Amino acid sequence: MRWIKLAEWKINSMNIFERYLSLWVGLSIVVGVLLGDSLPTFFQAISRAEFAHINLPICLLVWLMIIPMLMKVDFSALDQVKAHWRGVVVTLFVNWIIKPFSMALLAYLFIRVLFASYLPPENIESYIAGLILLAAAPCTAMVFVWSRLTNGNPIFTLTQVALNDVIMMFAFAPLVALLLGLSAISVPWLTLLTSVFMYIFIPVLVAQSLRDLLLKRGQSRFNAFMNTITPYSMAALLVTLILLFAFQGSTILSQPLIIALIAVPIVIQVVLNASIAYWLNKKLGEQHSVACPSALIGASNFFELAVATAISVFGLHSGAALATVVGVLVEVPLMLLVVSCVNRTKLWYQSK
Repeated sequence: MRWIKLAEWKINSMNIFERYLSLWVGLSIVVGVLLGDSLPTFFQAISRAEFAHINLPICLLVWLMIIPMLMKVDFSALDQVKAHWRGVVVTLFVNWIIKPFSMALLAYLFIRVLFASYLPPENIESYIAGLILLAAAPCTAMVFVWSRLTNGNPIFTLTQVALNDVIMMFAFAPLVALLLGLSAISVPWLTLLTSVFMYIFIPVLVAQSLRDLLLKRGQSRFNAFMNTITPYSMAALLVTLILLFAFQGSTILSQPLIIALIAVPIVIQVVLNASIAYWLNKKLGEQHSVACPSALIGASNFFELAVATAISVFGLHSGAALATVVGVLVEVPLMLLVVSCVNRTKLWYQSK
């Protein structure tokens, strides 16, 4: 079947950008901080290029990041949900119930209580908001990479990603508004809905239109286009990070401990969610090849969407934007750790 071949093509090995993403993010931090310190007027002009609270340069960069990733998603695979319904239920439960609410709790505990004396008081709420945005957006394209490294079931992975994308279009904004409200953080509904429209609906529409157009011309044309555009997608991510850290440079230079403190709840949440999803799949009798991508999808985040929404709602200079960027920095090594753990515990998983 055509969509099976597409799934097998999508779940390929990591390219050099994906394999060393943490290194590139680290370099972007250094470059951004140095440029922000040496060219403050230039970056102030970029920050003012906005419409309806949407920063236009960042918006274009985010589209370039997200659209190639969304082109990998085949929504026709949704009819295969029933094949591994236990894994689907576990992943949805972790993604939409455990992950966002546990992150809200962890953010409150660590940022507002335990680490409050080490953080700028005026940014505490913003850091919490950024962590909530990060947890409210389930991962999409990078899951294909993680699943391949665990010999995960490609059809389940594709189906679950497509299902999450559909849910995210309708649930992301209400969930974020609810969690921010519970954390006593005010959020402009109009700006939040605008962000969803700009960073989910439009990219999905463009991506699926391009996908259909290219596939009509043949699988080889589609593959060639994806191989060409993927490096530009990763480059857009790094340029976005440079812009973010150019505005966050003074904060980072004056208090470098902030990044390490923000990373603590993110690390705990990734380990917690991956463990819960992996264990629940075992208890329900699901296959290891399904439990692996289920755990990985439950643990990782759609950080591109989180970063873009944080910028739109709270601004380029905000602690929310910084918190989502920290998520990018720590996610790759953490996910590689989860990959290693599920591979090493296969015999335990398959034991009765």
